[in-house]
Amino acid sequence: ARSLAPLPVPFAMKRVADPQETKRNPAHAQFYEPAPMYKEGEPVNVPEYPGRPVRVYADGIFDMFHQGHARALMQAKNAFPNTYLLVGVCSEALTLEKKGKTVMSESERYDAVRHCRYVDEVIPDAPWVLTPEFLEKHKIDFVAHDDLPYASGEDGDIYKWLKDAGKFHATQRTEGVSTSDVITRIVRDYDEYIRRNLSRGYSRKDLNVSYVKEQRVKFKDRVGAMKGKVDAMQAEWKGRVDSIKKELTETTDNLLNAWKEKRSEFLKDFLGIFSTQGKLVRSISQAFSPNVSEEEDAGEGEDADGHHSKRVAADEEEEEEEE
Repeated sequence: ARSLAPLPVPFAMKRVADPQETKRNPAHAQFYEPAPMYKEGEPVNVPEYPGRPVRVYADGIFDMFHQGHARALMQAKNAFPNTYLLVGVCSEALTLEKKGKTVMSESERYDAVRHCRYVDEVIPDAPWVLTPEFLEKHKIDFVAHDDLPYASGEDGDIYKWLKDAGKFHATQRTEGVSTSDVITRIVRDYDEYIRRNLSRGYSRKDLNVSYVKEQRVKFKDRVGAMKGKVDAMQAEWKGRVDSIKKELTETTDNLLNAWKEKRSEFLKDFLGIFSTQGKLVRSISQAFSPNVSEEEDAGEGEDADGHHSKRVAADEEEEEEEE
């Protein structure tokens, strides 16, 4: 059997040996684990040597982690040929204070970012505004973010000092997708998601909806099911009507084609019957001819008169003999 090549290593996933897999298949005796989390107080030792990885930092809330987040982190990871990507994730309390309530808890957001293939390390409880001290603590060479100005308090752009210091790497936003867009879709189709989750066994208390709302949604469900049946029946009847129309069209076409093929014969027979020399005209002419009738009547009248004269003469002879 041919040997299998080792699996490719994703950017940020650390390879860890698996003893069980080593026995089964030595070529695939490794699996991947998520990026590590930075623990407060740990020293950050980055030895200086030629060609060492460039330490790039990106931060965010990363609520409901989506492809827009992943693309931004991919751009940060590809900022240099050899990049070590650190990602800061803001805590729940800081996000609630600065921006508002999140859908995912902070532990869920940390874990989602850790499982992105481009991330080498996650820094929890990241600050809202970066400082030189924070960059020095984590040995950060560059900060990656989109180039839009982000205001905070009196600061017109919290990344301005990094741009001025030449430590800012601009990334591009993914148009048409953001956490706010995703939440907007959910709010817009609120009833649909309630209906779906109620049908999957969630209670109205789980969904935080009132009894009236629950009954209204269920009523819409029944109406929708009935409408679906009516639509199915209409589609079935439409199919039958279309089938009948098709059959009638085919029959009509067949009759027309048959007429086109035999119309010469039909016309010939018609003319043969109704023309001046036709059979029907000759039959009618013979039936109403006056010459034939008068001759026959005259012959019959002569025969009758002659027979009567003979009878009169015979009667006269008999009377004479008797006398």
